[in-house]
Amino acid sequence: MKKLGLGVLGLGEGRSIISGALNSELWKVVQLCDLNEELAWMRSHEFSLDNFTSSMDEMLANPEVDVVGIYTPDHLHATHILQALRAGKHVICTKPFLNDLSQAREVLEAQQQSGRMVMVGQSSRFFAPFTRQRKHFEGGEFGDLITVEAYYNADHRWFLKKGWAKTDAFKWLYGGLSHPVDLVRWYLPDIEEVMGYSSLSKNGLELGLKNHDTFQFIFKSAGGIPARVSGTFNSPVIPCERDSNMSCTLRCANGASQGDYYDLRYAWKMGGQSVVETFEDQDDYYFRFGGHSHHAGEYQNYIEYFARCLEAGETPKPDVREGIVTVALMQAMEESCAQGSPVKIREVLARQGLAELLPS
Repeated sequence: MKKLGLGVLGLGEGRSIISGALNSELWKVVQLCDLNEELAWMRSHEFSLDNFTSSMDEMLANPEVDVVGIYTPDHLHATHILQALRAGKHVICTKPFLNDLSQAREVLEAQQQSGRMVMVGQSSRFFAPFTRQRKHFEGGEFGDLITVEAYYNADHRWFLKKGWAKTDAFKWLYGGLSHPVDLVRWYLPDIEEVMGYSSLSKNGLELGLKNHDTFQFIFKSAGGIPARVSGTFNSPVIPCERDSNMSCTLRCANGASQGDYYDLRYAWKMGGQSVVETFEDQDDYYFRFGGHSHHAGEYQNYIEYFARCLEAGETPKPDVREGIVTVALMQAMEESCAQGSPVKIREVLARQGLAELLPS
């Protein structure tokens, strides 16, 4: 299999995909790009690379770049996805795929017209405990799903040192809560309605955050299954020995399971048997630098999955359609908090002429 040429746009958050590609037999890092030339030089030096630019147009004109990895601030994703597709490049875009639905139709049509593949980099799906939980569930032994619960609690006050994180454009609902939201949608793709509440914490307010950072939501699927998502992003967290900070729990007819993030643990109970599986020996693979703030192993897993999908002519997931519906769900969550009542996802999509993305 020929190595795919990768161009990385956005070198702050793009650090992990660079590491993932350099450690993969399926990828070659061709070029780095960032408006901040000092950051571009620093990343090139860190990874012993010698081809960087501050011009996206220059990177898109490079015939050796097959795929563009987009890791720019959330509100720029739509513009950068469109540019890459129109230049004939495949796209991997970090979550949130889009920060609203205003350009969703344009992105969908650009992907269809280009014939190129687009995948949303929902990295948590490719983290060992959650991958194991998914395969275990798909085996069928747990039986029918009764409910799913996911949360993400993190002390991310350090993130607000980034200037763009304190603008109106940045929202933790999209930038952080999208992780557990995606885990729930993985098991309940037919969520139809959401109700929730949110607030801006004292810590977030004092640090200059413009939008809410504390969330509690209930979802309802078309089949009547309820689910729950919650998150906090600027407050102290419970020690990992007691709480994993990010977790996904499945409760099914024949058993239950829980995947835990930071402590690399998967626990399940079924038929009187209780088991705790750990992946501690893979800590160095998943968390290669910056403590546990960069999780490059997940990125390597998902770009290798993307490469294999391209080789097989298969559509990598989450794709454009799934990504847009997840954004619609997050917009419905935001609207529910603002108006204090349930919001239907179909109505949010219909306003943009995208209701066809949901089954009738």
